[in-house]
Parts: sequence; structure tokens; C-alpha cells
Amino acid sequence: MPELRKDLITREWVVIAKERMKRPGDFNHQRQEAAVVTKDHSVCPFCEGNEAMTPSEICALRDISTRPDSPGWKVRVIPNKFPALEREISFTRDSVGIYERMDGMGAHEVVIETPEHGSRFSDLSIDRIQDILKVYQRRYMELRREPYLKYVLVFRNYGKVAGASIDHSHSQIIATPVIPQQVWTHVKGMEQYYEYRARCVYCHIFEAEESEEIRVVARNKYFLSIEPYASKYPFETWIIPKKHKPHFFEAMAEELKCLAEILKETLHRIHICLDDAPYNLMFINAPWSYQSLFHWHIEIIPRLTISAGFELGTGMYINVVAPEDAARYLRDAESKGGE
Repeated sequence: MPELRKDLITREWVVIAKERMKRPGDFNHQRQEAAVVTKDHSVCPFCEGNEAMTPSEICALRDISTRPDSPGWKVRVIPNKFPALEREISFTRDSVGIYERMDGMGAHEVVIETPEHGSRFSDLSIDRIQDILKVYQRRYMELRREPYLKYVLVFRNYGKVAGASIDHSHSQIIATPVIPQQVWTHVKGMEQYYEYRARCVYCHIFEAEESEEIRVVARNKYFLSIEPYASKYPFETWIIPKKHKPHFFEAMAEELKCLAEILKETLHRIHICLDDAPYNLMFINAPWSYQSLFHWHIEIIPRLTISAGFELGTGMYINVVAPEDAARYLRDAESKGGE
């Protein structure tokens, strides 16, 4: 029979519709276009050798003998050519009748994760993924110094359905002059849980899931990859750090290596199990003005279903794959071609 489950953080209810249960192969998602792996990538602005096709780089990990905006890089950060928010805009905030507005000041950057066209994130080496994570940290620290910016989100859109417009491994960073409401929902949820239980909700989830194991996908010394108990989406996956820290940029070198390992493993299992499904991946950090109770983590949402009238009208989601089954499918994915 169907089951309602309550999210400990947001206090939202989710419907787990077991009678509609689907197996991984039952989802007919839009397949990715095959990557063209040739020596000529003249049309891809993110390929090595095409640096002139993009805005000038903000920073890069590159060979010491090479110049900016030239070949020889490993990871490259550029301004988004079509930014959602722009740094050059002055900060103004005012009222329009009963409404409130401000100019679209912020930052929107693209992290080109590899010069190699056709490589998925999970195909990259542990060292390369660790390099990418270090670049995220560097950009996060730099944007934090901007006086009018309040929040930074690092995210990946993989596949057209998930919002990716270029088929070359990349992620994005957007910094906003306001704290998004969904982030405040996380903050308030953590505060309420602490008032009730006198402990961090994510620390508590980590301990419970590690002990029960049934929703665990992967684990290592510092991180746990799980299917959350009240998953809104089929195969929704969280990666939770064991150490309580409000911001990802506080992770140390050993933790970054472990994060690179579990990210690679988790995304590889999702790729194998769900036949290269599109997904969104987000680093959820504390707002800069809020610290102690927040526990940073990563959320991965495979784009397998579409929200319909019930979800849009109520804010309650119907998930047709129980997280316990999703975890089992992902754990078994390695036998279907995992590394």
C-alpha cells in the first residue's frame, strides 16, 4: 500500500507509492547524444585549443609554462557567456508599488572540468576530481569576499533534460545577493530539529543510516552516500560528510580525496543503473551569515519523472521507487559493468 513519509529537515510529507513501483529499466528518460570523440572539436568552446571561443578565464589549473587562455590546462573557470546574474551591475534595491526588486547583481561561472571532450564526470580519475573540488573551494572563498553576495551554489546539470546546453563535462557556480528561500527552509528545519533533539539532524541521519545500512549506496572514512528516507524523487541520492561543518570549503585535503572517491563511485552507479540518465547535482552549504547548526552535503536528483498537478498543487511529491529499493539497485549496479 502507499506510504507517507516526513522529511526531518523540511517537515514536508512525501508519498512513497509502492503499488506503482518501477524498476530502473522502466524509466524512459531521454538518452544523451553520443559524445563525438575525434581530434577535431572546432565547434565545442570548452575543448582545449578553443580558448578564444570563451570569455577570458578567471582561474585555471594549468602547466606552469603555459599562459592564461591557452592550451595546457587541466581545469578551467570562465564567466558564463550568458549569465543569470552579473558582477558588473551595481547593487540597487527598491520598491515598485507593493513589490520589491533589485538589479541582477551576482556571479555566474562555468568550471570546465577536463580538456577531453566526451568524458563523463564519473570517467575522470580520482586525482582530477579532487582537482575540480579544490577549484570549487578556491572560487567559493573568492566569491565570499564580495560584500553584496550572500550565497553560493555549486552545481552540475548533466544531460539536456537536466538543463545542460553543451555536451562537454562542466559544472557551474552562481552567487546571489540574497539567501534563497529553499536554503532558509533547510536552516529553519535544522534549528527546529536541534530544539527538539539537541543535536544536528544530518549528524543524526548519518549515524542512523550507517547503522541500518538498508538505504546506503556507498561509504568511506569521511562520507556516506544514501537514498534519503523521505526521497521526493526516484533514486534521489545524498552524500553526507561525517564531520559536522557548515561549508564545503572547510573540507581538508584527506576529506577531499574521500569525497572524490565517493562522488565517482556514486555517479558511476547511477550511470550504470539508470542507463546514463540526466541528473542535477548540488552542493548545499550554509549561508555566510549562518554557521554552527548547518551541515553541508550534496544532493543528486536523477531526472526520471515530471512533476504533475498533484505535486504542483500541494507541494507533496509522489515517489514511485522506495529509497530502500533504489539503494539496493544502486549497490547491485557494479555487477552490471562497474569498475
